[in-house]
Amino acid sequence: MTELSNIDRRRIQGEVIKPIYDELLAEIGAERARALLSRAITRSAEAEAKRAAAAEPDGETSMARFTGMFRRVYLDRGLEGGLETTLHSEGADHLDFDVTRCRFVEMYRDLGLGDIADVLSCNRDGTFAEAYDPRIHLDRAQTIAQGAPCCTFRYRWSE
Repeated sequence: MTELSNIDRRRIQGEVIKPIYDELLAEIGAERARALLSRAITRSAEAEAKRAAAAEPDGETSMARFTGMFRRVYLDRGLEGGLETTLHSEGADHLDFDVTRCRFVEMYRDLGLGDIADVLSCNRDGTFAEAYDPRIHLDRAQTIAQGAPCCTFRYRWSE
């Protein structure tokens, strides 16, 4: 059985979320709909990260293992993984790169969900990292979803 890529998984989720989000907009308005969706996506990212951490050998997490996982899923796969990136630096306590093209944002725009692409995609990143291991933090000054030319990913390990 072939495993779905993250971009395919998010597309399927987006197709399910779209009519639900449209109903929420009509019933409770944009601000509350966005907040509810944000909480649900945060919980989903946390659960996914905890499963990833539990799957590590001996349940041990580290910056190196996080970087390895991120490389396998995104960085080493290029646009097939959904992201075009420029790697700046990686080490035992950090991972620094920019996303210069994001197929996730493009896909959400195509689905009519561009106004909440940051909620559906970008907000997952820091949440996932900290739920995978609370010693990993993401500092990101800008995102493509919010109109910037690139997303700045600066993951840091702190004891």
